[in-house]
Amino acid sequence: MLPVVVVHGGAGHIPKERAQNSTSGVSAAARAGYIVLKGGGSSMDAVVEAVTQLENNPSFNAGCGSVLNVKGEVEMDAFVMDGKTLATGAVSAVRDIANPTQLARLVMDKTSHACLTAEGAKQFARSMGIPEVPMESLITEYSRMRWRKNIAPDANPVECQMGKMGTVGAVAVDSEGVVACATSTGGMLNKMEGRVGDTPCIGCGGYADNNSGAVSTTGHGEAIMKVVLARLILFYMEQGQSAEAASDSALAYMKSRVDGLGGVVTVDPRGNWAARFSSRQMAWAAAQKDTLHYGLYTGEHFTQSIDEPH
Repeated sequence: MLPVVVVHGGAGHIPKERAQNSTSGVSAAARAGYIVLKGGGSSMDAVVEAVTQLENNPSFNAGCGSVLNVKGEVEMDAFVMDGKTLATGAVSAVRDIANPTQLARLVMDKTSHACLTAEGAKQFARSMGIPEVPMESLITEYSRMRWRKNIAPDANPVECQMGKMGTVGAVAVDSEGVVACATSTGGMLNKMEGRVGDTPCIGCGGYADNNSGAVSTTGHGEAIMKVVLARLILFYMEQGQSAEAASDSALAYMKSRVDGLGGVVTVDPRGNWAARFSSRQMAWAAAQKDTLHYGLYTGEHFTQSIDEPH
């Protein structure tokens, strides 16, 4: 079963013209993470590599392509967790960095803290030699167009969240049976300045524990935080549910309790995995035993050889 990596490109409503890019983007990211695992890299190396690929892909709401806040600026959150030691690293409200996930990993590896925010995260990035990038380089024409539409006085808030590409993330198990997760996001469209969602909050945007498994979540951040979605899934798994059943149970609970929609990728330490969502769509891909699995709509599950061009 091992190793395995599973990736998501965000839950929500993906316009037809962007669907193909989403599917090929998560497939490429899963492939990149799998190459790391096959080369003997750790699950942490694999999830950071996979999510870095998604941050660099303008089709996703993370890194380049992040949605804009109410002032038309980018503020990004990211989170990583290692299932062997429960070591975590997170950053929130960072602005001038191309790959917040890599910075979150440095918070985990190089500090005694779990989360750094805004200006403090920026100073830490500088001290680690991470190059600053101009904010303009992270803003796509698509993000700017949607921001403009949404600040219009007659904007329909429901329509505004349509076409919202959610958070991105990955989970993996390496050949040693160590699990890890990474999650990264540009947050919510037209959010207030300083708003932080579920992504960098431990147990919400992700969780990894070798005793149960690893999860990365996506969806409505405020709803995810209220039910501590990632940890809830692992709680169900500790009670004996499979990765798939636990993911469905927790998503159903979030829907019934706080009317929240979302999606998750989940693995257990033996390499069983799931990609489940209650939203209309979620681009996802998994790589295991030299096979690529992927899908976008509920019930969709395509497979091909990992070496075939997508």
